[in-house]
Parts: sequence; structure tokens; C-alpha cells
Amino acid sequence: MDAAEESPIHGDILEAILSHVPLIHLVPVCHVSNSWKRAVSSSLAHLRPIKPWLIVLTQSPRASHVHVTKLHGYDPRSHVWLEIKNYTCPHSSPVRSSHSSILYTLTPAEFSFSLDALHLHWHHAPSPQVWRNDPIVARVGSRVVVAGGACEFEDDPLAVEIYDVESHAWETCPSMPELLKDSTASSWLSVAVTGEAMHLTEKHSGLTYSFDTVTKKWEGPFDLRPDESVFHCVTGTLGERLMVAGLVGGFGKMRSVKLWEVRGGLGSGMVEVSEMPKEMVWKLMGGSELGSVEVTWIGDFVYVRNTSVAEELVVCEVVNGVGCEWRSVRNVAVKHGARMVVCGGDVCMEDLQRAVMSGRGTFCVKHM
Repeated sequence: MDAAEESPIHGDILEAILSHVPLIHLVPVCHVSNSWKRAVSSSLAHLRPIKPWLIVLTQSPRASHVHVTKLHGYDPRSHVWLEIKNYTCPHSSPVRSSHSSILYTLTPAEFSFSLDALHLHWHHAPSPQVWRNDPIVARVGSRVVVAGGACEFEDDPLAVEIYDVESHAWETCPSMPELLKDSTASSWLSVAVTGEAMHLTEKHSGLTYSFDTVTKKWEGPFDLRPDESVFHCVTGTLGERLMVAGLVGGFGKMRSVKLWEVRGGLGSGMVEVSEMPKEMVWKLMGGSELGSVEVTWIGDFVYVRNTSVAEELVVCEVVNGVGCEWRSVRNVAVKHGARMVVCGGDVCMEDLQRAVMSGRGTFCVKHM
């Protein structure tokens, strides 16, 4: 073949081709040449943008009390699962998550947490003054709020402390309201963050209080139970909108899952925005009794899973800021006998490049 026939691929054609390439495979493409790097950037900006990942961490206990930890990521842009190999969790204690953007471990000696998109980097801090079993832990800007979940021998089960990531210091804050004293653990409360405020909602009743991390003041109570047909509600955010995911029916008799948007501030009312299709509800149930339903919010996505049917995830994506598209995704991260912790990651190309270059993450595409 002579030089005249060797026409390079460039321009719109190259960008269109790259729009069909899984995100992780675009990392080496960026190093082909400057023109290909620009084509990758243009393709991601105009044709098929990056979407937030779902991060799934599994821990399998051993007799030595050391946990074998595996990390997986689901890339909804590419519709692929990836196992992040060479991942080393620096803790032997269980990893937990009560807010969609943070993983943490808590021992009497240390509080460790991960905030980055792929959760490869961990911060280490002294443990809070109050010892806790199952607290709410939420990221609000550069602060991490630890609330409730105190052990029985502690004087204040409603205690709230804030760790400032920049100053590396703890601050004691006003305790949670008394109406939450019987449901201070993360298993009973859901947490959502908008701006500088953290919102705690009792899952059964919809009772909600809001905590301003700047003024250190609580507001409420508010009622975020959409209506009497909802027996379980979980708050979160889609984009910057405060949302409620509600399970309709009753325990063991769930009929539907609906999404509501909180309009005009807490206490001003809600508007139903979408309902999970019936076939997705059936997949979520999997023919079994309803276990614990967990909801993960990240970007314009909400992931719903039934802990009794770990292999199935139901996903809702907000498209163009208005429409909702539902689909089911097979969870390839499931491992029999392992604990599963789910959170979100606002992944970008720089995150993937840093992980690959540092050697902290080797990505292996998994078949769905």
C-alpha cells in the first residue's frame, strides 16, 4: 500500500468511533498522539459523555479476622463492569457506607474514610470522642459528619461530631433532635446532602430534620413521606435536586417503587417524577420475600437493590434533566458469603489515568 492510500482516521469519523469505545480503553488512546487526545476529549464532550460510576466493594471474612477485599466499578456510559485489581484496603475491620459518596471504617483507635471517585485513596484520622456502632457518616463539602449510632454505654446516643478534612480537626456539634432518639443508626435513617446541609430521614415514617454544617443548627421536623401508601422512603439527590424514593405497598407486599422531587424547600411539597416499570419491580423482588432495599444516588442516577436478590440492580437515569429511563443491570460483583458495600463515584479521565499510572488500579473488564 502506497502513502497515498494510507489515509489517517481523523475528525468526526474518529470521534464517532471513539464514542463506542469503553471509557477505560480510552486511557491508552490518549497517549497515541495529541490529535487523538483532542479527539477523545471532543468525543466525550459532545457525543458520549462520561457518567458517574457505581462502586461495589466486597469483603470476605477469614478465620484470622482479616478481610479479603475486592473492588468493582460499573460504568453506565460503556455498560461494562470492571474489576479494579491490585486494590489493597488498608483495614482489617469492615468497610461501611451510609452516604452515596463515602466509604469508611471506624475502630476505637481510628476513623478512616475514602472520598475520591474510585475510592483508592484513604484518609486517616483519630476516632471521634463518642464511640459508635452504626452511625450516619456523610460528606458535606470539605467536612465529614458523624451522627448518632452511639454505643449503649455512651451518655448521648444522639451525639454529632464533624471532621474537617482541611484542618484535620474534630468539632463537637449540637446533638440530633430528640424525636430521632429511637432511630439513630444508619439502618433506620437515610441521609442526603444539598449544599452545606445534611438531611436525615427516618425510613419508615419520613420524619426529617436538616442540619446546617455552617451555622450548626437543626431545622425541622419535616414530613417527607409522600403519601400513606409508602411504607419505606429513602432520600437522596439527583443532580442538585432533593429526591425521595418510596416503596409502595407493605413489607412482603411491595407493589411499586416511585421517585418524588422535593420542590420549593423542605415542607413545601413533593412532585412524583417517575415510577419503576412493573417488570423491573418483579426483577427487584426476584420471586423472594423483600429483604432490605438499598438506594444509591450519584449524579443523575439512582440504583435500587434488594439485599435478598444481590445479583440484580435496577437503575434509573434522568435524561436531559426531565425524562427517566429504567433498566436492570446484572451485578457481577456478587460473591457468595461476602459483605457488599455500594457507593457512587464521579469518575473522570484524570482519575483513571492517575490510577493506571500510579499502579494502584489495574482494570479488568468483566463479562455481564
